[in-house]
Amino acid sequence: MLTTATGKENHVLQEMRKLPELSEVHQLFGQFDMIARIESQDYDVLCDIVLEKIRTIQGITSTKTLITARFKR
Repeated sequence: MLTTATGKENHVLQEMRKLPELSEVHQLFGQFDMIARIESQDYDVLCDIVLEKIRTIQGITSTKTLITARFKR
C-alpha cells in the first residue's frame, strides 16, 4: 500500500510499472493511493524490493507492507 505526494500519482505509477518484481500495481481511491503485489518466497528479497526499489521512487511519501499468511488444510 502506497501513499504519494499530490500530483505525483501518474509518475509513481509509471515508475512502479517498470519494476519486473511487481506482479500487479493499481491506483486506489481512499486512504492509500496505490497498491502493489510482490510475490517472493524469500523475506530478504522482499525487503530489498521494498527498501531499495519502491521506497526510492520520487513522489512516494509512505508505504505499508502486508504479508499474507499461508494456512494448511
